[in-house]
Amino acid sequence: MDDPKGSSSWLKSLNISDIFGWKGHGEYGALAAIVISILVPVLFSALFFGKKKGKIRGVPVEVGGEECFAVRNARKTELVEVPWKGAPTMAHLFEQSCNKYTRNQFLGTRKIIQKEFVTSSDGRKFEKLHLGDYEWETYGEVFARVSNFASGLLKLGHNGDSRVAIFSDTRAEWLIALQGCFRQNVTVVTIYASLGEDALIHSLNETEVSTLICDSKQSKKLDAIRSRLTSLQNVIYFEDDNEEDAFSGSSSGWTIASFSEVEKLGKESPVEPSLPSKNAIAVIMYTSGSTGLPKGVMITHGNIVATTAAVMTVIPNLGSKDVYLAYLPLAHVFEMAAESVMLAAGCAIGYGSPLTLTDTSNKVKKGTKGDATVLKPTLLTAVPAILDRIRDGVVKKVEQKGGLVKNLFHFAYKRRLGAVKGSWLGAWGLEKLMWDTIVFKQIRTALGGQLRFMLCGGAPLSGDSQHFINICMGAPIGQGYGLTETFAGAAFSEWDDYSVGRVGPPLPCCHIKLVSWEEGGYLTSDKPMPRGEIVVGGFSVTAGYFKNQEKTKEVFKVDEKGMRWFYTGDIGQFHPDGCLEIIDRKKDIVKLQHGEYISLGKIEAALSSCDHVDNIMVYADPFHNYCVALVVASHQSLEKWAQQAGIDYQDFPDLCNKPETVTEVLQSISKVAKSAKLEKTEIPAKIKLLPDPWTPESGLVTAALKIKREQLKAKFKDELQKLYA
Repeated sequence: MDDPKGSSSWLKSLNISDIFGWKGHGEYGALAAIVISILVPVLFSALFFGKKKGKIRGVPVEVGGEECFAVRNARKTELVEVPWKGAPTMAHLFEQSCNKYTRNQFLGTRKIIQKEFVTSSDGRKFEKLHLGDYEWETYGEVFARVSNFASGLLKLGHNGDSRVAIFSDTRAEWLIALQGCFRQNVTVVTIYASLGEDALIHSLNETEVSTLICDSKQSKKLDAIRSRLTSLQNVIYFEDDNEEDAFSGSSSGWTIASFSEVEKLGKESPVEPSLPSKNAIAVIMYTSGSTGLPKGVMITHGNIVATTAAVMTVIPNLGSKDVYLAYLPLAHVFEMAAESVMLAAGCAIGYGSPLTLTDTSNKVKKGTKGDATVLKPTLLTAVPAILDRIRDGVVKKVEQKGGLVKNLFHFAYKRRLGAVKGSWLGAWGLEKLMWDTIVFKQIRTALGGQLRFMLCGGAPLSGDSQHFINICMGAPIGQGYGLTETFAGAAFSEWDDYSVGRVGPPLPCCHIKLVSWEEGGYLTSDKPMPRGEIVVGGFSVTAGYFKNQEKTKEVFKVDEKGMRWFYTGDIGQFHPDGCLEIIDRKKDIVKLQHGEYISLGKIEAALSSCDHVDNIMVYADPFHNYCVALVVASHQSLEKWAQQAGIDYQDFPDLCNKPETVTEVLQSISKVAKSAKLEKTEIPAKIKLLPDPWTPESGLVTAALKIKREQLKAKFKDELQKLYA
């Protein structure tokens, strides 16, 4: 039976009369006001039914080179090269920004208060951290440290003509070291902290690095490969909270110093700066590519400044009041570009970690707060895998609460989804405010509650996840498309574009053209939209690959007008409003036994939305007429299914090996494939379920969590062969 009294107490518990200022009219009066606010948009839509008219964001442009369809940003007739006059390099830009914002907060770090290890039920130990509040340094203070480090680096014995490598997780000292090197025109080689031994040796030896800057925890890895490093002379290590000095007493023949010792050396013996030119190589960035050994991309100061200037025009009202949470790898082009934008705009940058991001993150001690809760960022970057985890976490909590909470959430979400999709029938105005206050406000506290804009890149973001973040976090997402070879600068969706599946118009620093790929059936003459290989040209296009002239000539071209272009290998199409959509990848095309072409990346993108799938790699043997897949199973989803289906199992690997589990996942994948309108040949006929996740540390995915196809094929060679047996 219904309980009128219970219903009344529920209304009171929402405090809706206080929220909407109807205190004198009681709960039912306030409820009536809310009902009216819901009806108003519906009535309004009866008069003005339809969707908001889209605006033109990119326009055709004439460019040099082969026959193509080219587009530029609609807001800028000329390509943007610098954010302001007199800042041709990052060294110039950094100094000018520090002078302009000298007293503003710049870099913030949380110190470790306590470490402890928690033992799980299966006997494994997990480290948990209790972190303090953010401690800040101003732009002026950071500039002094950068100047000191730049001088100390040379006083330590580093030859200014040789290269420095940074091999560390993201932290404030990483950025200080980078800017210090720039101040003395020293080229920096960036290396992922998760890189394996062979790739690390290759990167250091190929670039003839003489000074390595690293975490103290990397000492064991360096000791193991010492005899194979041919040019290293100096090691500078970051001191860590509550960590023993791992490098003390090391007798390697290298000059070893802590970061603070180098700063002190420079403070005592300052050296005049040697600022670079815009064409000087600022960074050799080793991609965590999906095939073979990583390639070193040569990035000029002009490339970094151009992308920085372009992105500054895209983020609305960007300025010194913004707070940015930095936690992605600075060795990745996406994070380096983002932090370059933030320092140019005078933003505060607080450093965190993916493992301490929220209150429920793996390394956060129970009862203590994650980075986002303490920092309360207004700006955040993310890769799709992280946004998918945030979405899954919210959905899990809502499902656990069930009942009224669950129903209210889903109703509110559907109402807001209509508005986000552009329909006047959705929740606007007062109704939007109501749902934000009653339903979504608590969800937003997970990321600090102040988020106003998110930058997403590194891989395609699913439409469902984009809508979810737009609504639940209340922040528009700027979906970016770029590569290391274009210093992340290619396309970027604008803050008022809520469409999904697209990456926006070209950034103002570049043009994008589509070139027909006849073999794959993608032509610029295609209707209703031109399609072809994506080629990026402009100030963000880099100088090529280090010591790899053959590969450089293959994918970098200069046209008769002098513009430099990079051939991405990605396939795209331009929408009528000038926005780009990535639809395929040349390298992922496989021809099956009967002559059908299938795109592995396209299939993976479609099937990754399946509830039972945490990660997936599709594989096709050209001597067969069907494809197969390796599937990393979703713990939460499969265990829930097993419980409902009454399946007995010992542990998760045992569950993944059961035939009925494989059948369930295969059926689920098939259902998602059909809803995505995949052809029969594009739907995996067989799968291998895997219980363990693919991580950057395992070498099976990149730092941006893209799959490494060749490494996966090698590791699971036997499993793939059995699927075709």
